[in-house]
Amino acid sequence: MLNALWQGKALPVLVVAAIIGLFWYAGSILLNADLQRDAFVNAGKTDYSTSELIAGTFAQERPKLPTPGQIMAELYKTVIDTAPTSKRSLIYHGSVTLSATLLGFLIGSALGMGLAILVVHVRSLDKSLMPWVVASQTIPIIALAPMIVVILNQFDVTGLIPKAVIAAYLSFFPVTVGMVKGLRSPDPLQLDLMRTYSASRLQTFFMLRVPASVPFLFASLKVGVAASLVGTVVAELTKSEDGGFGARLLAGSYYGQTIQIWAALFAAAACAWALVSLIGVADRIVTRGMGARP
Repeated sequence: MLNALWQGKALPVLVVAAIIGLFWYAGSILLNADLQRDAFVNAGKTDYSTSELIAGTFAQERPKLPTPGQIMAELYKTVIDTAPTSKRSLIYHGSVTLSATLLGFLIGSALGMGLAILVVHVRSLDKSLMPWVVASQTIPIIALAPMIVVILNQFDVTGLIPKAVIAAYLSFFPVTVGMVKGLRSPDPLQLDLMRTYSASRLQTFFMLRVPASVPFLFASLKVGVAASLVGTVVAELTKSEDGGFGARLLAGSYYGQTIQIWAALFAAAACAWALVSLIGVADRIVTRGMGARP
């Protein structure tokens, strides 16, 4: 039975999570021990046991490395106990981040698929456009994001759009590359067969190239949606007045609230996991609709 569980997905994930948790708690003790010793000295307590020191490192208000328990408690407080409309709620900040993420992802995906179609069907663009597509990703987003926000503000474009543009900038690249690979994946013999049937380029595209590109497309969409969320968070570090996970991270760094920072990171990771999972569900629905075996 144990072997059957190990062959599945749950048990290996739980074992790895337990190992990471042990190392995390050990790291919390090592990193927070000096702060706790100073706290004991300031309180006039010079005679303390190792267990008291360890317990103290797990209960600090502003630790260098919070424990998973402290992070979970912060998540419970800011997700469950706090009203969703409050600016202290991670649900509120999550809605701000996800709105820009989804808009940017839709723009980036549409742009990526359009560029891929052009590259595959216009041979000159393969040599002239693709190098620029690749070169666009060599610019650090942390340097590019403030420039985009400032430039768009000069044209009175504020709010959701600048963050969506940055999210689209990161998400279009994997979609473009994946779609190009997928559209070119059919075997030359299959293309020759379509020509034998006197199929037009449009018929070949929809009946052969598009079905062949579906696995590549969904794989790239998973990467793209995660990159889109990263771009949104980076944009929020630049434009924090609207809220979002990035604004929460920035506020935590200003006031030394490390637990708040880690809680926002965990919440952002959970949102990315949910978005990737939704695309995975859509992938399974589409592939089954195309006749693939489960």
